[in-house]
Amino acid sequence: MPPDVPGQAPATRTVLLDAAAGVPMHPAAREALLAAQNDGWADPAKLYGAGRRARQLLDGAREVLASGLGARPDELVLTAGGCAAARAAVLGALAGRRRVGGHAVHSAVEHSCVLHAVAAAALGATSVPVDRSGRVDPAVFAAALRPDTAVASLTAASHEVGTLQPVAEVALACADVGVPLHVDGAQALGRTPIAAGWSLLSADARTWGGPSSVGLLAVRTGTRWRSPLPGGAREDLVDLPAVLAAAVGLQVAQAEAAAEAARLRALVDLVRTRVAAEVPDVEVVGDPQRRLPHVVTFSCLYVDGEALLSALDRLGFAVSSGSSCTASTLEPSHVLVAMGVLTHGNIRLSLHRGTRREDLERFLDVLPGVVADVRRLGGAAGL
Repeated sequence: MPPDVPGQAPATRTVLLDAAAGVPMHPAAREALLAAQNDGWADPAKLYGAGRRARQLLDGAREVLASGLGARPDELVLTAGGCAAARAAVLGALAGRRRVGGHAVHSAVEHSCVLHAVAAAALGATSVPVDRSGRVDPAVFAAALRPDTAVASLTAASHEVGTLQPVAEVALACADVGVPLHVDGAQALGRTPIAAGWSLLSADARTWGGPSSVGLLAVRTGTRWRSPLPGGAREDLVDLPAVLAAAVGLQVAQAEAAAEAARLRALVDLVRTRVAAEVPDVEVVGDPQRRLPHVVTFSCLYVDGEALLSALDRLGFAVSSGSSCTASTLEPSHVLVAMGVLTHGNIRLSLHRGTRREDLERFLDVLPGVVADVRRLGGAAGL
C-alpha cells in the first residue's frame, strides 16, 4: 500500500487521519483523469470532432454523477468544488424565490460556507439549535419555517462529529409549506444513503476520492432557482477530465460503500472505546450510533487543541482540531459550541480507504502519553 501522504518514504510516512475535507484520490479516478486528459481535452461546446467527443464524454459523466445523486442529468449543475455547490444552492434559491421573501432557515451546525452564503444574501435567518449529539429536532426545524422563508438548509451529516440529521422528517416539513430544502451531502455521499425529499443537493467530489476541483449541485425540476453566477452557469468551462474522474470515483465509492462502511465503523468503535477508557478527562462527542461510519471526535479537558495536534504531528499522525475551516483561527468550533460540548482540546479523526487498523492502534497506543505530556507542559495555558 502506498504512503498516506504522497512523496514520503514508508519509513517516515505520515498517517493521514484527517479525511473529512477530502480523501486521497481513488486509483480508478486517477486513471480516468489521466486517460481523459488525452481524450477529453477539447471544449465540449465546439462543433468540430474533438469538441463533439468531449461533449459525449461530458454527457456520459453527467449521467453517472446524476444517477449517483438520485437526480436526472438535466437537474445537475457542475461547479468548481463542494463549497461552491453549497453556496450556489443557497444563493440561487434566495434569488429564485425573492418574491416569496428573503428569509432562510438552517441548522446551527451547517458548514461555514452555507452560513456565509446566508449571511451575505438572506434578508433574515433562523438558526435551529441542536441537541448535545448535534442533531436538530424536526418539529423545532418545522416551527422555524415562515411564509417568507425562501430556502432551508440542513447538512445530511455533521462534518465535524459525524452525526446524521433527520433529513427525511425535515424534508416532509418543508414540503408541507412549499419551502425548498437544500441538503449538504458533502460528507455523506459515497458513504451512506441520503434520504429523498430534498429540493437541492450539493456534494464534493474530493470527499469520495475524486478531484478537488469538482462540485455537484442537483436542483429538482420545479424548484425555483437562479444561478448566482453572472450570465448563469457556464458548464462549457468545466474541467472535463476532472469531471470524468469524479464520475468514476463516485461509481467506485458507491459500489464499495457497504463493505467500507462496515470496516470503518469498526475502527471508529475501537477509537471511541479506547479513548474513553484510556484518556482521563475526555469527552467523546457526537451520536454513537446514528452517525457517519468514518468520523469520530473527542475533546480533552485541560489541553489546548493546537498543542495536541502539533505533538501528534511530530509523531507522524495528521489529525484535525475543531472545524476543518476554523482550525487555523483562535475561534472555537461553532459546531461544538452549538452542541454545548467541550470545545478545547478537540481532535477529529476522519478515516478513509487507506486507513489501516495497525496505524490506528499505534495512534491509540501513543495518545494517552501525548495528552499527559501536553497537560504537564502547560498545553492548556490560557484555558
